[in-house]
Amino acid sequence: MILVTSNRHKFQEIAAMFHGTGIPLEWRQMKYEEIQEDTTEMISYRSCVEVRKYLHDDFFLEDTGLYVPSLYGFPGPYSSYVNATIGYAGLQRLVEGKDRRAYFKTVISLSMGGSITQFGGILRGEISSKARGTTGFGFDPVFIPEGENLTLAEMEIDLKNRFSHRGRAVSVLIEYLISLEPKR
Repeated sequence: MILVTSNRHKFQEIAAMFHGTGIPLEWRQMKYEEIQEDTTEMISYRSCVEVRKYLHDDFFLEDTGLYVPSLYGFPGPYSSYVNATIGYAGLQRLVEGKDRRAYFKTVISLSMGGSITQFGGILRGEISSKARGTTGFGFDPVFIPEGENLTLAEMEIDLKNRFSHRGRAVSVLIEYLISLEPKR
């Protein structure tokens, strides 16, 4: 199976989950136009349609957004841009004095056999007042999952994958791919 992403960290997280499944995972670093949309589902889907123009093998890609209800869902599908411009420190300033609850949403789009199938995962939590940790990327240093004390960036990949938004979506994808294998 091919994973299309330019993000090395995403590949590492997903590769750790594929390890031991019997499904080989290949990393394809591709630049493609990511059409901006109002939902993570549509960004993932339209990106998949775009990549299908260049890649004719079975593949999947994913898009993730961080949603903060007290900011009317911002940054949501614009999370990558917001992280690149104001970073997590800017996000922390925006939620100062507001409800800090937030959630990550990951949507995987699988292009296989001429059709596109989507899988999703959500992780609820809150924006921390201080950035902590060095193992994550993006908003991981300021996101504390519900019921946890550590930020995602303070967790090793295996722990993060057990319950993260991306981990949940990838788990469903792997189950789906395994279900397609002929029974021996």
